[in-house]
Amino acid sequence: MNEESHSSTIAGWREWVSLPNAGVPWIKAKLDTGARTSSLHAFDVEELPGSSDAPGGEPLGRVRFGIRPWQESDDDAVVVELPVHDRRQVRSSSGHSEERIVVLLDLVLQERTVTAEVTLTNRDEMGFRMLIGREALRQGFVVDSARSFVGGRAPRGIRRRNRGRP
Repeated sequence: MNEESHSSTIAGWREWVSLPNAGVPWIKAKLDTGARTSSLHAFDVEELPGSSDAPGGEPLGRVRFGIRPWQESDDDAVVVELPVHDRRQVRSSSGHSEERIVVLLDLVLQERTVTAEVTLTNRDEMGFRMLIGREALRQGFVVDSARSFVGGRAPRGIRRRNRGRP
């Protein structure tokens, strides 16, 4: 076996995760082995002055964006500012291609923290605010497509907020 062997954590096709360096303690995510990169619903995406595609490995600048962790609600929205890690052409499941900003985000899934490359996009019409792709999952997760919330459910109040209930 050429790759380092490690123990894998079994996760369901959907899980509750947190984004500690973005100040998001709970967000429901779909785990998608068909997607290479992870993606996050972001709004008011603003590249800050000085951001550029500088050649020679120079920094790509910074980006400020908002995250709404709940479907159909502005409650608990946060504004985050992070370095731009990359820009990529991404093809959606519908076949539409667009350039997206990529940031590095820590995500906690089943009490394990991994760093993921995350594209910023509008996921308002999608069922999940976050999609975790195979590049993040290959850091020690195996997805059981027949299971959900293997890592446990969020507290009841959080689940109600996610469904738009007080």
